Amino acid sequence: MESTQPTNRLYIVPCMLTICSLFSGFYSIVSSINGHFFAAAVAIMVAAVFDGLDGRVARMTGSTSTFGMELDSLCDMVAFGVAPGVLAYLWALTPYGRYGWLAAFLYVAATALRLARFNSQSVTNAGHHDFTGLPCPAAAGMIATSVMFSTHVFKTTDTVQNILLLLLVYLLSYLMVSTHRYLSFKHMDIPKEKRFQLFIGLILLLILLASEPPITLFIASLLYIFSGIFMAIRARLRRKKPEAVPQEKLPL
Repeated sequence: MESTQPTNRLYIVPCMLTICSLFSGFYSIVSSINGHFFAAAVAIMVAAVFDGLDGRVARMTGSTSTFGMELDSLCDMVAFGVAPGVLAYLWALTPYGRYGWLAAFLYVAATALRLARFNSQSVTNAGHHDFTGLPCPAAAGMIATSVMFSTHVFKTTDTVQNILLLLLVYLLSYLMVSTHRYLSFKHMDIPKEKRFQLFIGLILLLILLASEPPITLFIASLLYIFSGIFMAIRARLRRKKPEAVPQEKLPL
């Protein structure tokens, strides 16, 4: 019987998409060093698009391999760990000196831990579709869209924005290594009778995102970030809710 486990073969198309994600992440680092922060943020978003495409293409074409999975993790470390950390540090955390680059390092370290945990859990919990902890592409997207939003709306950075980004870096680092559940859109079981409505909804969503990308992408990223926190609070409240005790009827 043919094995369904990933092989060690090199599949060109999904691996090239992964390399495109790596290229975008490296370009983001170069742009950050050169002071082109908006371009660096856009490059991280482009890397996220390629990261979503490589796995989907590999699953659709049956070209999933252990080599591709390992390559994807290494490229994710650069595109969604080092690149956002460098962007956050050079854009807003430099005034804090040692505390600034330590915050950026904490984000990079949390990304590495998040990827290592994901790789180990993908083997043991293959049937679970939700993410444990904030996915690193979403965390990187939050930093990138924050830069895009601030650059587009406020034009310059001030002390308040620097402090907010510093707190955001700490929050994202915590969420990546936390056990909060985040929804995954890779495996969606959509009924046939609702696929047309979903298609129309996705078109409207695309139009909304394209209207003002720096603003709408920032809002979408923010909503996804806090969705895990909201679900964690709701689950904890449900556990603490006392069960209703049946009252005994008094004899007449």
